[in-house]
Amino acid sequence: MPRLRPRQLLALSLLAGFLTMALKTLAWYLTDSVGFLSDALESLVNVTGAGFALWMVTIARRPADDGHPFGHSKAEYFSAAFEGGMIFLAALAILFTAGERLLNPQPINALGLGTILTVLASLLNLAVGLLLIRGGKDWHSPALEGDGKHLLTDVWTTAGVVLGVALAVIFEKNWLDPLVAILVALHILREGGRILHKAINGLMDNALPAERIAQINVSLADIGGPEVQFTNLRTRTAATQAFAQADLLVPGHWSVERAHQLADQAEQQLASQNVQLVVHIEPHP
Repeated sequence: MPRLRPRQLLALSLLAGFLTMALKTLAWYLTDSVGFLSDALESLVNVTGAGFALWMVTIARRPADDGHPFGHSKAEYFSAAFEGGMIFLAALAILFTAGERLLNPQPINALGLGTILTVLASLLNLAVGLLLIRGGKDWHSPALEGDGKHLLTDVWTTAGVVLGVALAVIFEKNWLDPLVAILVALHILREGGRILHKAINGLMDNALPAERIAQINVSLADIGGPEVQFTNLRTRTAATQAFAQADLLVPGHWSVERAHQLADQAEQQLASQNVQLVVHIEPHP
């Protein structure tokens, strides 16, 4: 089976988001549980986040131009920041609603059907979330991986909501329902903070992971020889794109053409590893 591309995966996430939001909203309508309402509101965040991520990934795939000579790949980080902001808004809405219900507890209705709908929605989120995380690793896409991790967080959130609502019904303690909703809100606030932190950190020019730098050094060493040397390697990552710069030390008697042929070979070798290398040629001291 061919790998789904990032836009296809996010389109699938968006479709699943609409379906799970509908199921969870129906579960809330049937039960009048503020815990199920909190779960439905988080599904709204999933839909909005997936839609914005799809837009940003579309922008990120645009080729480099005069205004953006290194491409548009960092647009993916804006999707994570947007999703983090949406999580904060959803959490505030949950806290407001749950606080009012905590003061005025209400009975829960039709728990069985509402629970079945919520569990079905959660299983769908689990399947799509695992698919997105795998796609994020395959394509080195922070937007895919972030959306997938958020969906898996939603699965655990739903499990907590179902448990809390069930306990409220079993022990006839209606105040347990809004209490669980408040705990869910605090949990997703924490998740929103993590997503925002990762998005902000991604906008910085971070170096490539140590294992990729080691792989680059091995490739450059294989290209070099007893007379030449690659030094001063510097790397940075921008979402799905990887960049590197290195100095190539060659004997002073080499021709410019010979030195450039070796530099071109190095750049082509790293291009096959999805690394854009720029080589600066210097005479060997």
